[in-house]
Amino acid sequence: MKIALIHDHLVQMGGAEKVLQVLTEMFPDSPVYALLTRQENIERNFPNVHIESSIIQKLPGSVKHYKWYMPFMPMAVEFFDLTDYDLVISSTSSFAKGVITAPECPHICYCHTPTRYLWSDTHQYINELKYNKYFKKIISLVLNYIRIWDKAAADRVDFYIANSKTVQKRIKKYYKRDSTIIYPSIEENQFYISEKQGDYFLTGCRLVPYKRNDIVIEAFKKLNLEADKKYKLKIFGDGIDMERLKKLTKGDKNIELLGRVADKERNRFFSECQAFINPQREDFGITIVEAMASGRPVIALSQGGAKETVLEGETGMFFHNENPEAIAAAVKNFSSEAWNPYKIREHALKFSKNRFKREIKDFINKKMKEFSEEA
Repeated sequence: MKIALIHDHLVQMGGAEKVLQVLTEMFPDSPVYALLTRQENIERNFPNVHIESSIIQKLPGSVKHYKWYMPFMPMAVEFFDLTDYDLVISSTSSFAKGVITAPECPHICYCHTPTRYLWSDTHQYINELKYNKYFKKIISLVLNYIRIWDKAAADRVDFYIANSKTVQKRIKKYYKRDSTIIYPSIEENQFYISEKQGDYFLTGCRLVPYKRNDIVIEAFKKLNLEADKKYKLKIFGDGIDMERLKKLTKGDKNIELLGRVADKERNRFFSECQAFINPQREDFGITIVEAMASGRPVIALSQGGAKETVLEGETGMFFHNENPEAIAAAVKNFSSEAWNPYKIREHALKFSKNRFKREIKDFINKKMKEFSEEA
């Protein structure tokens, strides 16, 4: 059976790309189609995968400024010729679900979320853009056009997989489609419980505004001004929000921006931290599970995917408002001695790669049979 994998883009590495990595392991002979690729990302994370990029790849500044080409991405994804395949699997939070497949070819979509800036987070996305109000009006018109296309593209999918209950609800609301939940997996053997315990809290991800690293920084600045003890915070990751976050950290030597770190070093930070802090509403939140696989508790906003992965009082604790004051209060109430790292890791291992592969294969087999019976 000839299978094609399609992903939005491979410019950076995040939770969605980790799902794609596992899919390429499951189907090693399958090519990956992507709107854009960054060569260093391919060499590091997809070294033996045949990847086909879209026409946008050849346009000036396409990788560095790929958001400029958003209006052309629907057209670019439709240009992929997938007529020779028996099955198409898309891994997407935006455009990849819009590929056009042959009538006899089923399309299974692993949906990380209906496109955030088109549906659930439109107003936040517009407000955070660093443009004047007139240019923002133009962008709003473009998003309206893409939103219409996105709904039509969603209708092309035959079967949906959601990465969490949170995403399942969004798929139902915005696309009016049913879906099956298959949680993402972690590379469980990469994470470990450390005998050494650090004196710092940890957070990290792609540094973009909606990940809300800013309120974690503000919380620790508040703590270090008011509390008798000093609270240390380390933040790993890189992204467009880096310069703003650097300005926010000025004046507090206990807050450290680590930048992009190698996986081995990041995993050491996970295993030695006091706790991992997740300040934002996540669709799933792979770093939450990775921290727990390292035996460390999580301090998380009580919304989204965290509510599905964190067991309150056993593997972590929640705060209920997305602001610095709520995070600061949770950190002050945290006690490292209250947690059993082995029980925390045991819970995280439920999100193993073998479990993910088994559930994906079972889903494909079931849906391929359904599709053939309906033909």
